[in-house]
Amino acid sequence: MAHDTAHHESNTKRIWNVFIILSVITIVEVILGIIKPAFLVDIKLVSMKLLNWIFIILTIWKAYYITWAFMHMEGETKGLRRSVVWTSVFLICYLIFILLTEGDYIYEVYKSGYVSWDF
Repeated sequence: MAHDTAHHESNTKRIWNVFIILSVITIVEVILGIIKPAFLVDIKLVSMKLLNWIFIILTIWKAYYITWAFMHMEGETKGLRRSVVWTSVFLICYLIFILLTEGDYIYEVYKSGYVSWDF
């Protein structure tokens, strides 16, 4: 009886690459959150500070990379990758749109004095 010796490749290098990439993105987010550069806080883009947009984009990027690496999406068919990733991207963008729209509306209602700030 012949023994099949299946060669099992070590993923140590890939794990370290994923760890380094996610760590760098997280460190950038933490540093920006601590320092809060004035030029990023003062500039507004679509009713929100540019710094907040950077946080949202970096968080979505991390979520995409976690899905890509830990759910092994790079080895799946193109259709499955697109259905998972694009659905998630659409839902996240929709959530951001709703939160910004409703938050701005509530802020304007309280700012114009229709309802007092009671919290």
